[in-house]
Amino acid sequence: MGLLAWAMMGLAIWHFTIWLPDRYWGGIVGAFLGAIFGAVLVGLIIHGFSIPGPHGTHLITAIEGVPGALVGIGLIYAEGSRRERLGQAEAEPVLR
Repeated sequence: MGLLAWAMMGLAIWHFTIWLPDRYWGGIVGAFLGAIFGAVLVGLIIHGFSIPGPHGTHLITAIEGVPGALVGIGLIYAEGSRRERLGQAEAEPVLR
């Protein structure tokens, strides 16, 4: 149940990415994957790579996925911005 809580929290945070410019690596799908994987990975790290069962899942379990979702989205955004800058630099003609 904890894994489901982390994934759903990543999904909830992902919905807010519509307010940012679309510079994600892989577009909105890349942001989705970054949010889900980030939330689940940080949740697993917090719980020592074990998944809480139905009786060990509380509201705080879902909130533990928020930092991971934000970090995952941030990494995907940074990589997309970097690739966009590199693509623009290659497309610009060199004036001498």
